[in-house]
Amino acid sequence: MLDAGALSDGELSELGLRRDDVLPEGEWFLRPDADRPEAARLQRETSVVGPLVRLHVADPSIATVVATVSVRFTDLPAIVECASGKGRVIVSAIDPVRLAARPEPSRFLARLTGAQAVPAADRTIGVGIVGYGPFGGMGYTHGLAATETRGLRFTAVCDSNTERRQAAEADFPDARGHADTDSLCNDPDVDVVIVATPPVLHAPIAMQLLRAGKHVVVEKPMCLTAADADVLLATSAEMDRTITVHQSRRWDGDFLALRRAVETDLLGEVFNMETFVGGFDHPCRWWHSDEALSGGAVYDWGSHHIDWILALYGSTPDLVQATSHKRVWRDVSNSDQIDVHMRWSDGREARFIQTDVAAIRKPKFFVQGTKGTAVAEYRPIVDDQLLAGRGHVADAWHHAEAAVDIRVGRYEQGYGVVEMVLPPVPRVGWPFHRALADHLLLGEPVPVPPNESREVVSVLEAAHRSAAEGGAVIARA
Repeated sequence: MLDAGALSDGELSELGLRRDDVLPEGEWFLRPDADRPEAARLQRETSVVGPLVRLHVADPSIATVVATVSVRFTDLPAIVECASGKGRVIVSAIDPVRLAARPEPSRFLARLTGAQAVPAADRTIGVGIVGYGPFGGMGYTHGLAATETRGLRFTAVCDSNTERRQAAEADFPDARGHADTDSLCNDPDVDVVIVATPPVLHAPIAMQLLRAGKHVVVEKPMCLTAADADVLLATSAEMDRTITVHQSRRWDGDFLALRRAVETDLLGEVFNMETFVGGFDHPCRWWHSDEALSGGAVYDWGSHHIDWILALYGSTPDLVQATSHKRVWRDVSNSDQIDVHMRWSDGREARFIQTDVAAIRKPKFFVQGTKGTAVAEYRPIVDDQLLAGRGHVADAWHHAEAAVDIRVGRYEQGYGVVEMVLPPVPRVGWPFHRALADHLLLGEPVPVPPNESREVVSVLEAAHRSAAEGGAVIARA
């Protein structure tokens, strides 16, 4: 890959190109040639920032434009494939380092330069779902995602409950119903299966599917013990099948904004992170609140929040300690509150609280670094309506569903604390499912590496055990 800005006029001429001038740094919208096989499954255009060399093709027999940018409604070459001796070179009108920093252009460049295989002819992956659940549940969500994600096709649903199976077939008429997993395993149109059952069933069902030659996506958490996770990973490798976990909140806009703040060094070295979810309300009366099916309170939201913590720290804690309370809600078996402390050998620490007995919420995120602090407050969403004959009608959404602003305070020597607000990163489409399709169709990285989900399970297991033992300090498995 050559940077047009670093080439002389003579070198450009040998490649069939000429240069007019260099436009100063700006935001340009890169559009790969849709007819190129390297552009398969890429976004139509992506914004990139940097100076732009205004290139022109002087010899079309040598130089072929493979991507353009629009400048004042005129398409200019942005990436050009040029013949050079017996080979070819790729020339970029924008700094290649800037392009490689953006996911979509990076994939395109990797394919052009041979660092990544060029996609084969477009095909679709048949998706099955185990555990459709009630309307609006995870089975329905995955059905929507599979239907709306290019490269995926929702072909089958498995649920032992006849009414739910019939509901799935009504919601998605192209999906075939199965009453048990044996039948689903024998469905030749199913390539990958999403397991959306209660967590206690994740490991045995995922194991059966892997043994049947299916790729597997497991709802969070992967399973309830690190030992089960190790068996699943070993079976995945043995059968040469993918297993991954639907850690959907890795794509939440506020978490992405927080991650960006950490990665761009706005906070310095992060040494303490606290997350919180909950309120004061009766727990849900589904399996989520039944320890025998859910694994316990920490396995619910903890699967997301501890995944966030481990992702930002880039490693797993050495010690885990948790305390729990059972004081108010006696009709469900999960704890009313669980408080998890994590410690690393280098002194870093983190804390996660899930509660149903907090009438005033703590911040969603509170993150301390050596240069600054980030905090995010929950923003409950209420849909207020005035309806004829009914008057005021209000529908409230769960407080954790809305992405929120991240407030950052940074200390500047000789001045004091300066604050800024980071809005959530916009979310487009179904990012997990698109990454799943790209992995299965193109061989690109798995959406969530299964070893990372295994580490989350090890912390959840240690926290559950610690709480059961009255707050004992547990060395992670």
